[in-house]
Amino acid sequence: MKASVINTNSENEKLIRELYRVAEIQDSRAFIDLFTEDGYFWDVSGGTKYYGEDIGKTVDVYATAFPDMHRELYELYVLEDENTVVVELSLNGTHKGPLQLASGTLEATGKTIEVPCCDVFKIENGKVKSFHCYSAGTILLGQLGVFS
Repeated sequence: MKASVINTNSENEKLIRELYRVAEIQDSRAFIDLFTEDGYFWDVSGGTKYYGEDIGKTVDVYATAFPDMHRELYELYVLEDENTVVVELSLNGTHKGPLQLASGTLEATGKTIEVPCCDVFKIENGKVKSFHCYSAGTILLGQLGVFS
């Protein structure tokens, strides 16, 4: 399918921008509410899918580890089907609290991160049906000093 830039009047663009906004203010309840009842969040690099109330954990985990977390959005695209949105971004912040990973907890390092990420959303009836987050996990861990 051919991709095109989302126009600023798109309801899907507004939905995705709202999702990032509530993540920025660390409102996990509002984040959950933007998903369909059977929607999910897939942390691809972490290998974990979250459903229902657990979707909010994705906001809470990063808010705890990076209280100053900022998502820098570079590009937003919509596919011709108009129900698929792709966002190129970076995850930025200072590691000031414990980071819960599938393999265990990484205590605060005080180091800053700027992690490339690509998010792919499927939208159904004005809500997020699926959110696949492709963050560069090895870059994140490298910036936190895990590999040094």
